[in-house]
Amino acid sequence: MPETQSEKLRKHETSRDFVCVVRDVFHIFARQSSVILGSAWAFTVAITIIVVWALTGPTFHFSDTWQLIINTGTTIVTFLMVFLIQNTQNRDAKAFHLKLDEIIRALKGARNELVDLENLCDDDLKNLEKQFKRIRQKAEHDGNHPRDVAAAPAHDFE
Repeated sequence: MPETQSEKLRKHETSRDFVCVVRDVFHIFARQSSVILGSAWAFTVAITIIVVWALTGPTFHFSDTWQLIINTGTTIVTFLMVFLIQNTQNRDAKAFHLKLDEIIRALKGARNELVDLENLCDDDLKNLEKQFKRIRQKAEHDGNHPRDVAAAPAHDFE
């Protein structure tokens, strides 16, 4: 009897190494955290904490310990948020680039060398930027609007 997709998936999950499992768990945690912490409710909770902290200042005579509480809390939250935000941005950027790569591959006349552009060195990116600047200047000189030029096939500019 042939294996079902879910049986194959279970076998695959049991064969995965520890690093892969940790990466997947972190991804799920980071994605859920970004949804929750990016909400209006999370912002409201943060403002409430700051207001409560400020209102307790006179009670604690604005002591060093009172200041240390907010400084330590915000430092810890900032430190952890850097990793969550970076993970989310890395995944979003990768998905964005893959979508753009697919569009470039699908469009007739598009220059396929622009696929994986994010992997070029800085000098190559600067040279490509200069090339696009020349294309824009040529189009403006010829009386074409840049929006019209963007719709034209890439081979018209080579």
